[in-house]
Amino acid sequence: MGSEPNISKRIFERSIPASRLQRLFEQAGGPIVAFRIRHSSWITPHGELSRFSISAAKKIPFATRIASALDYPNRPVRIVVGYTAGSSPDIAGRLIGQWLSDRLGQPIVVENKPGAGTNLSTEAVVRAAPDGYTLLTVATPNELSGLLHENLDFNFVRDIAPVAYIGATPFVMVVTPSFPAKTVPEFIAYAKANPGKINMASNGTGNLTHIAGELFKMMAGVDLFHVPYRGEMEAQADLQSGRAQVMFDPIIASLGFIKADKLRVLAVTTPKRVASLPQTPTMGDFVPGYEVTGGLGVGTTNGTPAEVIDKLNQAINAGLADDMLRGRLVDLGMIPMPMSVADYRKLIADEIDKWAKVIKFAGIKLS
Repeated sequence: MGSEPNISKRIFERSIPASRLQRLFEQAGGPIVAFRIRHSSWITPHGELSRFSISAAKKIPFATRIASALDYPNRPVRIVVGYTAGSSPDIAGRLIGQWLSDRLGQPIVVENKPGAGTNLSTEAVVRAAPDGYTLLTVATPNELSGLLHENLDFNFVRDIAPVAYIGATPFVMVVTPSFPAKTVPEFIAYAKANPGKINMASNGTGNLTHIAGELFKMMAGVDLFHVPYRGEMEAQADLQSGRAQVMFDPIIASLGFIKADKLRVLAVTTPKRVASLPQTPTMGDFVPGYEVTGGLGVGTTNGTPAEVIDKLNQAINAGLADDMLRGRLVDLGMIPMPMSVADYRKLIADEIDKWAKVIKFAGIKLS
């Protein structure tokens, strides 16, 4: 290495901190190669040159990070799911895993870690090495963990890096068939005339089926009595029998019961009507601004190289454009929505901000 590499400009002739040099590398874009000659570094192909101390240089394993990104993956990848096998997030995670395996040429192993409101799954990924070999299926409860739980050993926003959004799951407002109200305005009028006397079922305190109902209470100005159940089956049983009267539920969980006339649907919670229930109005028609969807995406351990995250993002987005995979996700009641890493990060921030207000209004805290 007797001559300088081909570079476009020289920007520093002094020692700089390792953290600053790290940012320079991240901002350069594309494959980055560093050369050290007489205590200086030339960064190509984007032409930035820095001189830095040897001690600072040793703190940054650039070559390792770059090499790992270029050949990623070269061994099996694990996807951690915070739900039981057979659940919608589990099925979606397995579909994405199979697509990634076919596209990237390595086995994708799905590991179910349900419990503690998805916190067990998040913590498993937070503790993993930041190399892209441990992924997380990110559902709304994962994102809201810091709002609902105290004294967690992790911070979702700080410790989990967004990778790719898979899509949104519409919710529906359903009532027991014998309920006197047949429309949302009729329901609101009945609820205001009978405060605290309508039982609102959910799949558990802090679950999206719960806070979706709390959002409705807040925006419609009604008082409903929350009844948390251990899961979907128990909640549905009491809803259909009339022991509970209303529920805000994922469309995929209630659609069969709606079509069998075991539940009456009053509204969908998306901005537009959905194809599976074309005659059902949107909640926004009656409660302006009301919108609820259950999001599902993929995250990984914070600190994972950006090149690895971008590679995964591009692969997953390609899958969402594939007719077969897209169709399978639609069958699960999802609306596939490919987006960039930056857009997914903003979506998570917006969701946390939205639900923080509702959780504070309802006074929800979990031990």
